[in-house]
Amino acid sequence: MPDFAIRVSSAGKKFSKSLKDMMFYGAKDIVLGSFALGDESSLLRRGEFWAVDDVSFELKRGESVGIIGPNGSGKTTLLRMLNGIFMPDKGTIEVNGKVGGLIHVGAGFHPMLSGRENIYVNGAILGMSRKEIDRKFSSIVDFADIGDFLDSPVKQYSSGMYVRLGFSVAVHSDPDILLVDEVLAVGDRDFSLKCYQKMKEIRERGTSIVLVSHNEYVIRERTEKCLYLEGGKPKAFGPSDEMISLYIKDGLLKKAANRPSAPYEGKAQKPRRAEILSVRFLSSDGTEVRGLSSGEDFRAEIRFRATEAVVEPFFSVNFYTDRGLVYAANSAYEKVAFDTIAPGDGKLTLHLPRLDIPTETYYVSVIIGEGRECYALDAQHFAYTFIVERATNARGLLKLPTAWKME
Repeated sequence: MPDFAIRVSSAGKKFSKSLKDMMFYGAKDIVLGSFALGDESSLLRRGEFWAVDDVSFELKRGESVGIIGPNGSGKTTLLRMLNGIFMPDKGTIEVNGKVGGLIHVGAGFHPMLSGRENIYVNGAILGMSRKEIDRKFSSIVDFADIGDFLDSPVKQYSSGMYVRLGFSVAVHSDPDILLVDEVLAVGDRDFSLKCYQKMKEIRERGTSIVLVSHNEYVIRERTEKCLYLEGGKPKAFGPSDEMISLYIKDGLLKKAANRPSAPYEGKAQKPRRAEILSVRFLSSDGTEVRGLSSGEDFRAEIRFRATEAVVEPFFSVNFYTDRGLVYAANSAYEKVAFDTIAPGDGKLTLHLPRLDIPTETYYVSVIIGEGRECYALDAQHFAYTFIVERATNARGLLKLPTAWKME
């Protein structure tokens, strides 16, 4: 028996933007297929686009894989291909084992039937016999916990109740492969936790899991590998932690183009008596970087030039997001006194032993000035971009030093 649960090789699925074209192409494909007159499935025709294109990956038995990507990247389409709802227009998909899926809210339910009746209908769709459903019925109902609504038509159910019942039936079908879309986000927190705990249990029994989610923590904790889709194409496939970090980094780089308007921080005097020549961000070993993980050693190296003496100089390095100022390192506010800067070139290094700020793209302003009133001689507003790639140690805006004591 193959050692893999799912193997996807150069798979693709296309759709038409026009309903009329879609119906015409569908009828044409049926006729051509019936008479073996050719196959146009791997070619794009007028008005068509690839929703999923050239995707390849393999899922071993007992492994768990996540699928991430921005909206419209093809995640749900790929999941439906794995479930057999959509057939690939090119490439191949091999699935070894019984599949249980929770692809979208209400999938496999008849709205006019009661919850009790739909347990049997949905269970049969998932390959369960009536005797098996009878044997597991109480456990399915207990896990779903929908109370007195068991005998009500499911059209009266909330989306959360749909998810409760659908997930309960799916996991009790004892699938070899469980496919779960973002629908778990619809349920309440307690039920979601119960679902993830159940997924952990069935995975320990050897079930392979494919999980689509926008929640980075769920993907990190529940999967070993991750497929990153963008525009229907696979951008990367590898360890979940690395893929999540890449996904976040890409998203933050896209946000960098939308910089906020610079607040007033003083006007630079012209001609300048001092100016900033360059700014570099460095890691602890002195390597120049565009980003670091939260909590790591951070250094900003500022090279400057003074044409005249600068008395009581100060420097400021400020971190902004599109929500405003997040953190300001200002030597004057911190009462750090520098000697008068003589005319010529100089270098100043700001050292933060721990950069405890959350994942985000930061627009960095760097200022050189003088005097207690912080008069700016050169102010480079939002001139630099710095990315905090992951934040395992910071929640909220900042991570402050803490001390814990138990008595």
